[in-house]
Amino acid sequence: MKIINIAKNTSYFTLALIMQKVVSFCYFIIVARAIGPENLGKYYFAISFTTIFAIFIDIGMSSVLIREAAKYQERAYSYLRNIISLKLILSLFSLLTVAVLINLMGYPQLTKDLVYLSSLAMVLDSFTLIFFSVSRGFHNLSYESFSSVVYQLIILTVGYLFLRAGWGLRWLMAAVALASLANFCYSAGLVVFRWKLSLRPAWRHDLIKNIITMALPFALFGIFQRFYTYFDSVLLSLIAGDRYVGLYSIAFKMTFALQFLPLAFVASLYPAMSAYHLNDKEQLKITFERAMKYLIIIALPISAGIIVLADNFILIFKSEYSGSILPLQIIIASLVFIFASYPVGSLLNACDKQKINSLNMAAVLAASVIMNLILIPRFQAVGASVTVLATNILLLALGLIWVPKIISYRPWVIVKVLLKSLAAVALMSVILFYFKNSVNIFILIPLSGFIYFAVLFLIKGYTNTDVASIKNSLVGRNI
Repeated sequence: MKIINIAKNTSYFTLALIMQKVVSFCYFIIVARAIGPENLGKYYFAISFTTIFAIFIDIGMSSVLIREAAKYQERAYSYLRNIISLKLILSLFSLLTVAVLINLMGYPQLTKDLVYLSSLAMVLDSFTLIFFSVSRGFHNLSYESFSSVVYQLIILTVGYLFLRAGWGLRWLMAAVALASLANFCYSAGLVVFRWKLSLRPAWRHDLIKNIITMALPFALFGIFQRFYTYFDSVLLSLIAGDRYVGLYSIAFKMTFALQFLPLAFVASLYPAMSAYHLNDKEQLKITFERAMKYLIIIALPISAGIIVLADNFILIFKSEYSGSILPLQIIIASLVFIFASYPVGSLLNACDKQKINSLNMAAVLAASVIMNLILIPRFQAVGASVTVLATNILLLALGLIWVPKIISYRPWVIVKVLLKSLAAVALMSVILFYFKNSVNIFILIPLSGFIYFAVLFLIKGYTNTDVASIKNSLVGRNI
């Protein structure tokens, strides 16, 4: 694959991620303001509950298809058709499991209907994922990038119209299902008309067995990660009720929306690390150190700024969500640990340590479930937020244990940048706190950001070379 194609793909992907997150978060604000905490809790629970089961439809097969199609394009045809057969069986199994569980859990009919509609979207999205995996395997991210933005725009447009019509929560979830159907049709059309492949299911026993074997490492990590990300909302709903899920979802969604930054960064980081692992260990070390430094520099001011201005931000969602202020402050404090975990995870994957990542995620999931069972009954959304912070610290710590076994990196280089960033962010936070009630927030945020980066530059926390390196990483060049 040519370097220019990598750069183009990463640029498309980065831009699409940003636009998708912006549109998604704007829609979330509209929905939250319109329906209130309790109904938002029902809506978010249904999505969280079904999203957990989506991984059992894919079980890592999309990653296998991408990898095998990238290596041997002629294999895409047979792999796709056999994966479709597997997915049809797994979809039926997942739908039945979701339906049985939601009925056993004693939820009201409205919640059940939301889960059924979300399940439909879940199945469609799973097939869409595999169809776009073909495009990824053929080194083309432009179609998927375009589609991801259009998908969010459809949800925004249709959902807003349904809200204006006063049609209720079922129709809001129907908007998601309609967008998923449109995305499914588009991605399937690409496979048939652009890549000239058949969608007719096939079953070759030896190939199916091979696909499952290759997918297993991806599946384990995906299952652990999916449960870790969404199971807290399910527990919160069961133990504390819908209102607390609604309050928690505000804090979680704001933090989750910011993860496009490390995701875009890792899009170019992972292939670079994979190449350096084979032929340039010194450059691998430098790349890891730079990635850690840059993501710390970016994460700290965002985290500190939101902590100081949390009450201002929550007002965007209406005063009904004032109970989200403390959960937001706690969860957003984990941002620097979340960001720093991305290069650590990428390093382990690039150096064939996927099993370590899976084991780490399993340990973090276990800790999360135990902490939530202890904290949610007593502290509700705040308890779930404390769990998020603690387990993200744990995930980073578990990953960092393995880094010295792979590369001879210099921890003091990263710590020095961390300390300088903390000094700059402390000054920024004081200014934010002092002026937050007297200066317009839209003036204060860019001004405080400028002060942070100016101070950090003066104390040599970063250089012009670092700025150029970050810019290159976001257009698909090596950092």
